[in-house]
Amino acid sequence: MGHHNCKCCCTHKREQVKETTVKYDLLKSYWRILLSTVLLFSGIVLDATDAAFFRERYIPLLWYILAYLPVGLPVLKEAWESIRDKDIFSEFTLMSIATLGAFYIGEYPEGVAVMLFYSLGELFQEKAVSKAKRNISALLDVRPETATLIRGKEIIVVNPRKVQVGEIIEVKTGERVPLDGTMLTEFGSFNTSALTGESVPCNIRKGEEVLAGMIVTNKVIRLEVTRPFEKSTLSRILEMVQNATERKAPAELFIRKFARIYTPVVTGLAILIVLLPFVYSLTNIQFTFIFNDWLYRALVFLVISCPCALVVSIPLGYFGGIGAASRLGILFKGGNYLDAITKINTVVFDKTGTLTQGTFEVQFCRQAPDISEERLIQLIASVERNSTHPIAKAVVNYAIQRNVTPITITEVTEIAGYGLETTLNGERILVGNTRLLSKSGVNYPQELQTIVGTVVVCAIGNRYAGYLLLSDTLKEDANKAIKDLKALNINNIQILSGDKQAIVTNFAEKLGIAQAYGNLLPDEKVKHIEELLRNANHQVAFVGDGINDAPVLALSNVGIAMGGLGSDAAIETADIVIQTDQPSKVATAIHAGRQTRKVIWQNISLAFGVKLLVLILGAGGLATLWEAVFADVGVALIAIVNAIRIQKLIK
Repeated sequence: MGHHNCKCCCTHKREQVKETTVKYDLLKSYWRILLSTVLLFSGIVLDATDAAFFRERYIPLLWYILAYLPVGLPVLKEAWESIRDKDIFSEFTLMSIATLGAFYIGEYPEGVAVMLFYSLGELFQEKAVSKAKRNISALLDVRPETATLIRGKEIIVVNPRKVQVGEIIEVKTGERVPLDGTMLTEFGSFNTSALTGESVPCNIRKGEEVLAGMIVTNKVIRLEVTRPFEKSTLSRILEMVQNATERKAPAELFIRKFARIYTPVVTGLAILIVLLPFVYSLTNIQFTFIFNDWLYRALVFLVISCPCALVVSIPLGYFGGIGAASRLGILFKGGNYLDAITKINTVVFDKTGTLTQGTFEVQFCRQAPDISEERLIQLIASVERNSTHPIAKAVVNYAIQRNVTPITITEVTEIAGYGLETTLNGERILVGNTRLLSKSGVNYPQELQTIVGTVVVCAIGNRYAGYLLLSDTLKEDANKAIKDLKALNINNIQILSGDKQAIVTNFAEKLGIAQAYGNLLPDEKVKHIEELLRNANHQVAFVGDGINDAPVLALSNVGIAMGGLGSDAAIETADIVIQTDQPSKVATAIHAGRQTRKVIWQNISLAFGVKLLVLILGAGGLATLWEAVFADVGVALIAIVNAIRIQKLIK
């Protein structure tokens, strides 16, 4: 009880400190802007009312210098540091030159206003970007700071990083599971929203996997830890999403490169705005060159040219897209994949565990005359017990239901696309599909080929021993997944499966998919995708979940893995991970990519359009520094608000 109170007290203090720090940071950011605003507008009022003391020669200059310093000094400091780092043409340098130039020609209020609104824009940008980043991290970084460890009769609270694989932990009702593990309690109900975005409770039974981040909702449960803290499902998801913000989309990379060229070019043009009229005045006596007038035009030009609307709003758009998709249980591993998915016109699905439940049930067992039913079930379950495939899990569950105890077998070889092979008491045991028996030269009844259902066959030595028949069902939203894709004008939808053609065709007909290919080995799936990719018009997304899908996920333009039931290899290889295991989220991911791209191009068009218009007006002497401020800061703020809107567009 004392421990509990201490823990609550510490948490409360930590929250208070965090709250105080946030308030202090806000105050520190805003006091400069508030002071500058008060001084600027009171100066404008004093000037407009023709106050006596304000007519003194140096009073307005000193007044506006005081208004300038709170917002100007940080920018001048940044400009100096960027020049020292050889980044001469930064936006800080542009603003410093423009505002100091305004003071030089006597346009004090405008000089202060440019720096004030620029600083205000920077503050909003900073807040919007950090909020987007925080949203992404807070969305998933819900890893508990403690774990209750059971060591013999001792119960100790430790940091989850110190818990070893194989140790037993206890999680109370309402607590979050700190580590991945196997359920030791008979039954438990969990809230999985941190992992999947779905608030529907998930029921887990003894022997099944429980993932870090789930919340226990009905009673105290115990788990045997299966992965260290750093490799838990939640840690892996968080790492993926944090890395996502570092993988830049083509539009981001283009704007970065563009800004490096654009800014020096515009600075050069601003110099020419002053220089060319001066040179012209030397050749034409009738043309009067007034330095301050042309310098003012150049300063307007410089303020407008600042590329901050583009440089900030584009990454912010991608953060928004990644964050909004994450909330729906769709993890993009980078802004580049948000971009890539917009080009997809062909979607290829794996069948088992992707379009179907992947939760097989054994319907019945048929053994050969020289073996008992119990012995056949025992052999198949013993070989399958270490496999993570849904079929293997179904076989082991069936053995438990029939009170058949599997034998411990240590050496099992997996033959991808065929099945498993081991040796028991000097005899070779084969467990897999009929192709495995054909490959190994074992004769089996030909009627096995005509059964519509998943068959697991077994052979002892060179003798056929029997089979188990399993059935799988379509996922609840499988039909919706196909309808939603067609609604997005994606009509080239295919199924690739290692399962029998009859089963694959049966499922394809139910879903309204015309192209469905069965009896495929992993390398044949690869060949099929390669064939599709040979046509430059095909932009292919592959959706899969098994370890044998990893090569195809890597090969396709966009690889999408089912993250709940999916294998580690598939999740690591994929570009996008769907945590909810819902195939309908594939269409949601494409919609998210398209909406993000649409908003980003709106921002690019807005920024370029307004800037180009005011640049032309500025060069012609028709725009003042006030209009320049709007063209820069105003457009940046509109672009930021538009980028934040992505969160509402992706549902």
